[in-house]
Amino acid sequence: MPRFPLFLFAALCVAASAQTKTELLYPHGAPGAVGQEEADKPALAYYPAESKAAGTAVVVFPGGGYRNLAMDHEGKQIAEWLNGLGISAFVLKYRLGPRYHHPAMMNDAQRAIRMVRSQAAELGVAPDRIGVWGFSAGGHLASAVSTHFDKGNPSAADPVERVSCRPDFAILAYPVISLTTVYTHQGSKRNLLGENPDPKLVESLSNELQVTSETPPTFLFHTNADTGVPAENSVLYYLALRKAGVPAEMHIYQNGKHGVGLARQDAVLASWSGRLADWLRVRGLMGR
Repeated sequence: MPRFPLFLFAALCVAASAQTKTELLYPHGAPGAVGQEEADKPALAYYPAESKAAGTAVVVFPGGGYRNLAMDHEGKQIAEWLNGLGISAFVLKYRLGPRYHHPAMMNDAQRAIRMVRSQAAELGVAPDRIGVWGFSAGGHLASAVSTHFDKGNPSAADPVERVSCRPDFAILAYPVISLTTVYTHQGSKRNLLGENPDPKLVESLSNELQVTSETPPTFLFHTNADTGVPAENSVLYYLALRKAGVPAEMHIYQNGKHGVGLARQDAVLASWSGRLADWLRVRGLMGR
């Protein structure tokens, strides 16, 4: 299969802005696609950092209950914030329910990570400094790829598929995590898995149950007042990380509704991004 570098777009790629470009994840059609509409064409928007000295990249998964995508305050704004730290960003438009169900979303997320890693040299990022950042249902997707990954298929014809899809770190903002407890966000579960899914599949995607010592270091942010996705989702994942010996940091703010993004309209809640920047600095991800 021919290779399509992220910075060479030709007829398959479109410019989202003067500096932001978007490429289809699967130039020849997504596996399992049910049509040829935009909803059937997952894509990755590239927001390059002006300076790539940090060598860090983040693939961003906007939320939306696995039915919609909050591409502005959980996508574009996040990419621009990362760029301000010298970190390159890639915002993923992944397939959604009820048109699609698992594993389409996971396949898209894993493909996005592989795509960035396979072209790390051309993009000016380090292949071992590629993280994920997910919001709400996108947080479930980010925790899913953090607990379900492989080293790639060295014999694959497509060079993208030859590299690992394991993220090197993860950022989870008010994430959906559990699919088996009273804290489950039922809409996300239904859109991801459909009606009456196999209990074994539900358990396998209840990601607090899948954490191991190989799960990447993780930063979690939530609010106590979140009634859409209760903070217990983050707590359960944090406790699983702690038990597995995985470095983790969690911040739960008292106030703030679900889906606040960077919370720029709330002076107190907006400070959470500062805590995240501190964590990235401590992890050595903001400079070599």
